[in-house]
Amino acid sequence: MPLIRLSVALLLAAASLGAQARDYAYSDAHLHYVDFFQETAGMDKLLKVMADNHIEHVMISGIPVAKKWHEDEPKRPRYYAGDDADAYWYSATDVIVAAAMNKLAPEQRRHFHPFLAGFNPNDKNSAAHIQRMLDLNPGLWQGIGEVFTRHDDLTALTSGDTPRANNEAMTLIYHLAAENDLPVMVHSNITSKRERNPLYLAEIEEPLRNHPHTRFIWAHAGTSMEIHRHQTQLEFLLPTLSRMLEAYPNLYIDLSWSVLTPYLLDEAGNPRPEWVRLVERFPERFMLGSDVVGRFSNLGEKMHSFDSFLDALPEDVARKVARDNFLAILPKPL
Repeated sequence: MPLIRLSVALLLAAASLGAQARDYAYSDAHLHYVDFFQETAGMDKLLKVMADNHIEHVMISGIPVAKKWHEDEPKRPRYYAGDDADAYWYSATDVIVAAAMNKLAPEQRRHFHPFLAGFNPNDKNSAAHIQRMLDLNPGLWQGIGEVFTRHDDLTALTSGDTPRANNEAMTLIYHLAAENDLPVMVHSNITSKRERNPLYLAEIEEPLRNHPHTRFIWAHAGTSMEIHRHQTQLEFLLPTLSRMLEAYPNLYIDLSWSVLTPYLLDEAGNPRPEWVRLVERFPERFMLGSDVVGRFSNLGEKMHSFDSFLDALPEDVARKVARDNFLAILPKPL
């Protein structure tokens, strides 16, 4: 009996070491090249961090709004929530991304997958604007987003009406996305900071139902860090995602940093079994994102922070989530 126990212990230890020994290559499915002031640390720094951390592919987008430095504010804010001044829709963000892409060598460009973000999701002219941007840089853009709709305090700070993922302007954009084979990443909070129910779920579920030929990436699985500051966990999130992934084959989930805790990992940093089972059930529908904003020094740390969760998955599933699922959602080569 002691020998049997010893053999079992050795097998478990070997299995544990084997899981820990996995080396992942990553696709970052959610990266902003600029911050809320349309500034960036630059492509050289991004390329170095990618090379140092096995980040082989990056979804690269701008930020669709710019934060105003208001006349009455003596100090420039460091973030959109730094003061009460407005943010406003800023289309030149895509020009900045395109310029950075066009300076890269062809070998470098293949690692980047630019998404168009610089448009007002309340404006029914935006679909025409997106088409113009596609025409100006044929073959450059590989997706649309991150589209800011329900987005915590940023929604209240942004000039104009509250954007919704199910408004008429976005309907035109979803049609355009399907026609051009472009996935759409949408930030649409599932609820507010204080409501313990899926208050805004219909705003993302209606487009999923009405546009089956459009591929949707739901940013942060409908959550945000601001929601978590007020509500530690949304108990309805996991069953809601399970139902929606079953119902809508065009839905993909961005597991960016605000989903990592408190959902994928518990307080001790251990993978939550119920989330492991969900990803195992839908192995091609989840992808990782850093959601870094204009600065890249912690990009590697953010991507590696998913490793313990990836290690809990079957290895083939883990590699899909870490790298391959994002690539699979991109437009098919002509």
